[in-house]
Formats: sequence, structure tokens, C-alpha cells
Amino acid sequence: MLRSTVLRAASSRTSSSILPSTKNASLPSTILRTSQQPALCLYAGHQQARRVHAISNPTLANIEKRWEEMPPQEQADLWMALRDRMKTNWHELTLAEKKAAYWIAFGPHGPRALPPPGEGWKVASYTAIGIAIACGIVVALRFAARDPPSTMTKEYQEATNEYLKNQKVEPITGISSEGYAGKGYVQSPPKRT
Repeated sequence: MLRSTVLRAASSRTSSSILPSTKNASLPSTILRTSQQPALCLYAGHQQARRVHAISNPTLANIEKRWEEMPPQEQADLWMALRDRMKTNWHELTLAEKKAAYWIAFGPHGPRALPPPGEGWKVASYTAIGIAIACGIVVALRFAARDPPSTMTKEYQEATNEYLKNQKVEPITGISSEGYAGKGYVQSPPKRT
């Protein structure tokens, strides 16, 4: 409906502006042809704006392997061209365009890229190295540390238990209560000699 309205308006405008009076019917046919050309150009321009040319096959060939190496501007241009093509009827898209559009939208590149081969072993080996270094630091600190204080021996802690019993510390539930069967304050192994 819009096309016919545009054509009617263009043809009536051109015929009335070029042919002010209809009394002289013997006008050259070139005037009539030139008067109709703007209308046809307007119609062709309107139709051309809706059509987008197909993207060439060499541009889309092997896009899966070339995509990562393409400059970002070229990637953006190709994606915009595909996007414009997808705005038209999808039955007009070529198979290469459909595959390229799908691969660019959902393919394994960028954040969806697959890890490079051997990355799992690399992560495992670096983790093992980190754990080995941490264990080495702990062992080195143990060897470099001084002996534990004298209060951390079993003999000292047993003497503490006897002292607390004599002083009747915690007589209700603690070490001085009747029938207490716990270890009291003994928590360390005997002293090494």
C-alpha cells in the first residue's frame, strides 16, 4: 500500500509540475520519460534500502579458524554485515552465512574458548609445586623452632592437676569434684630425653 501511494504521489506531482496545461498534447516523449524517472528512482531507492547483499563466500570461508586472528574492527564489520543480513528474510541467507552467524554468536571463542591442550596438567603440576613449597616451609620452621616450653610437658601438666586438686578448684564439675574421670590439664606427650 505504501509503494502504490508513493508512486501515485510521485507520478501526480511530476506530471502536474511538468505539464501545467493539458491543452498541448504533442509534448515530446523525453519530457514524460524524465518526469517518470524520479518516481522510479524513489521506488528503487526504497526497495534497495531493504535489501542487503549476500556476503561473499571467501569472506566467510573457514571463519572458525580465522576469527581469533582477525583484527577487532574486521570482526565487528563482519558481525554487523551478518546482523544486517539476518534482519531480512532468513530463507534468503546462504548456508555459509547461517553457519558463520551461528558460530560467531555461540562458537567456542573469547570467553567460551576451550582450554588449550595440556592446561589441566599444568594446573595440577603448579598446584603440586605450591603444596610442596608450603610443606617445605612448615618443616623448615619446625626444625628451626626452639624446644617447647617446660609447661608443655606431660609431667608439668600432671603436677598442675595435683596442685588444682589440693586447692579444690572447680569443686562442682571440674577436676576437684567427686568421681571426676577426665584427664584434667594433661594434653602433651611425655618429655623427650
